[in-house]
Amino acid sequence: MRCGGLSGPNSNVDASGCHRKKTCGRNQPLRKLKVYMYDLPPEFHFRLLGWKGKTNQTCPNVDSHSRIPPYPGGLNLQHSVEYWLTLDLLASNIPKVGAAVRVQNSSQADIVFVPFFSSLSYNRHSKLHGKEKVSVNRMLQSRLLQFLMARDEWKRFGGKDHLIVAHHPNSMLQVRKKLGSAMFVLADFGRYPVEIANLGKDIIAPYKHVVRTIPSGQSAQFDHRPILMHFQGSIYRKDGGAIRQELYYLLKDEKDVHFTFGSYRGDGIKKAGQGMASSKFCLNIAGDTPSSNRLFDAIASQCVPVIISDDIELPFEDVLDYSEFCVFVRASDAVKKGYLLYLLRGIKKDQWTMLWERLKEIAPHFEYRYPSQPGDAVDMVWEAVLRQKSAVQCRHHRKHRYARTEALLKRI
Repeated sequence: MRCGGLSGPNSNVDASGCHRKKTCGRNQPLRKLKVYMYDLPPEFHFRLLGWKGKTNQTCPNVDSHSRIPPYPGGLNLQHSVEYWLTLDLLASNIPKVGAAVRVQNSSQADIVFVPFFSSLSYNRHSKLHGKEKVSVNRMLQSRLLQFLMARDEWKRFGGKDHLIVAHHPNSMLQVRKKLGSAMFVLADFGRYPVEIANLGKDIIAPYKHVVRTIPSGQSAQFDHRPILMHFQGSIYRKDGGAIRQELYYLLKDEKDVHFTFGSYRGDGIKKAGQGMASSKFCLNIAGDTPSSNRLFDAIASQCVPVIISDDIELPFEDVLDYSEFCVFVRASDAVKKGYLLYLLRGIKKDQWTMLWERLKEIAPHFEYRYPSQPGDAVDMVWEAVLRQKSAVQCRHHRKHRYARTEALLKRI
């Protein structure tokens, strides 16, 4: 049995196209993204989750949630984009309102999807065990490279129409250079040279938040958020993340500021969610990479994000204006004594409420769901791929405007 589809109705769809209009200022996409998905062996995807199918069964049946192997929780979950996109394609035989449709013939596809759970492979299988000389993660990357290089689909355009999810910054580390012609789905460009990953061909996708989503109607208003600003996480980081340490010493003694070291172990996720939901502003500060899951935890908590990361790239920024629901502060300004406190304490209730109301509107765009819903994170990623694919194709056509005419002249 090959990777199959969902046989039941998409009963969980409760959003509508009007929500997309309201939040993004655009209608439904003019056409769906046509996606061909490789039928890779389960070692590359669901077997990494412990799934064991029947003989010749490549993927699990997805007609029931009880049959779908869950993705590991905790911090593993934040890079699970690969999982949600794959599930969405497996549900391709049902009527869908979403932006992508799976096709069975690669010649009809806009994009060829590679269903490799690369982030999970890195998180769970990058270390050597027992008598292993090569890690499972490295072995899978090597096998994937061999598979792709042998495919006619790859050879056709040199991989430029392939979509590879490498959301964890250390995923696909051994082969990313050789696969750099493909379109990557990434968290940011922090650990990629510009010739391998860039905004010209790749997609920035949101992290899967790990704190509980606060329903819009239960989100605390300005006067019921006693904490001015919140940060809980690793304070001592390298490179661009050194700013966290500077801010810690500037803010740690302020009574209305929660700035402490914290982890997601134990009840850390629950405490972080409670703290964010009780705060007016949540700091998203550059760490070892320009981005972190903290931004999307803040959005789920409807705590107005304060982004202090000069090199950050944000998901869907071509259709979302983050300045409508975030506060941006340059790193050089943030470390000035008193600057951040003066700025945030100076934002009045009505100004904060405008940011908060917009934050509640856009929050559904950052929710990964199965089945996917119009305007959720899965749908938004597919739409971003479609827009990127169209832009790449446009550049290709412009570059080769005269090629066909010149070819004709040679025949005259």
